[in-house]
Amino acid sequence: MQIDKLRGEQLDLLFDAILSLKDREECYQFFDDLATMSEVQSFAQRLQVAKMLLEGSTYSSIETDTNASTATISRVRRCINFGSDGYKLVVDRLREQESQ
Repeated sequence: MQIDKLRGEQLDLLFDAILSLKDREECYQFFDDLATMSEVQSFAQRLQVAKMLLEGSTYSSIETDTNASTATISRVRRCINFGSDGYKLVVDRLREQESQ
């Protein structure tokens, strides 16, 4: 599985730090310090693109709604089709939370 190429002590620390956050406000604080606004917005955009792709949206509507380039949409599509199912896992969990 491709996930193995990511594993390492530094990433373990990062992921443990993220998992330690208690709420959205703590996420805002941490990510404000951790990454540039552009980096955080790119992550958010990719997640929105993935959500829309998994819901069956067209590239055209995704471009319009997210301002993502077709290259970004294609990259996310490849991850959904051939990746580690991380997008699907998160989007499914977000849907579960929304329905509660």
